[in-house]
Parts: sequence; C-alpha cells; structure tokens
Amino acid sequence: MGKKSILWNILASIIGLLLAVLFVPNVWIDGDYTHNAKTILFAGVVLGLLNCFAKPILNLLTLPLRILTLGLISIVINILIIWAIDILFPSFHIKGLTALVLTSVVVFIANAITPNKKKSRMPPVS
Repeated sequence: MGKKSILWNILASIIGLLLAVLFVPNVWIDGDYTHNAKTILFAGVVLGLLNCFAKPILNLLTLPLRILTLGLISIVINILIIWAIDILFPSFHIKGLTALVLTSVVVFIANAITPNKKKSRMPPVS
C-alpha cells in the first residue's frame, strides 16, 4: 500500500473532506449537523479506502500515460476518485469543475501532511 497505514489515510481523507466543505465554494452537504457529520465520516472512510486500494490499481493501469504526461494523469485520477465520492453520497455536493479540482487539491494536501506510520524493520545500529 505504501508508507501510510489505512487508518492514517482514512483520517486524512475525513479531514480533507471536512476542510473542503468548510472552505471550498460550491461544496456542501444537505441536512442538519448530525447528518453532515455522518456524511463526512462515511465519505471519508470510503475515500480513504479508495485511496488505499483502488488508486494503486489505477496508477498501475495508467502507468504508460503517467510516463507520457510526466505524472500529470495522477491529478485526473485524484479528481475522478473525488467525483466518485460525489456520486456515491447523494447528500454530498460538489458543483462545478473548479470546486472538484479544489476539493481534490485539499484532500491531496491533507493526505500529504499526515505522518508516515510504517516503521523501519531494521534493528537499530549500536
């Protein structure tokens, strides 16, 4: 999976979606406070799991395109995964391509600043 554990990935996804709802224009959740919290939690869990399991497969399948575009296709993959969350959760709304791209950037930054959880398996040198 990489250097991050699934739990850190889910936590970063929840925080990224929450920040996107709070600060990105045209991103909102229908309902009251408890419904919003449940939607953010469930959408964050699904997004974290998609980032852990589906994204590496998509990265492998699009490897020739990643080489050709010098990695820029990764942005499109991130946007498609966020769009899937928008489709899977009907009360979570992202209106417009700009909001979708900004939400993808916010979630990417949240994932990038979470700590690496995996520790080295090598014994300490004495």
